[in-house]
Amino acid sequence: MLAPAVAETRIILTFDRDYGELIYRVGLPAPPGVVYFRFEPASPDEPAAALLSLLADGSVALECKLTVVEPAHVRQRPLP
Repeated sequence: MLAPAVAETRIILTFDRDYGELIYRVGLPAPPGVVYFRFEPASPDEPAAALLSLLADGSVALECKLTVVEPAHVRQRPLP
């Protein structure tokens, strides 16, 4: 999944924590951004609402970052 996202310059939205390992430890090329939802959603609308909330917050940029979204917390790390 990394290669198509890199080639098409797309941000990855995922519940899979392996993307961080592939990018930081294995050294695969990073896409423009990764948003990792680190919670078990109660409904399909929950991650969508979390993403819309992030996009509405002017202080959070998704480009060039690994963004980890938890129910009460968001953290970011620069992509290599």
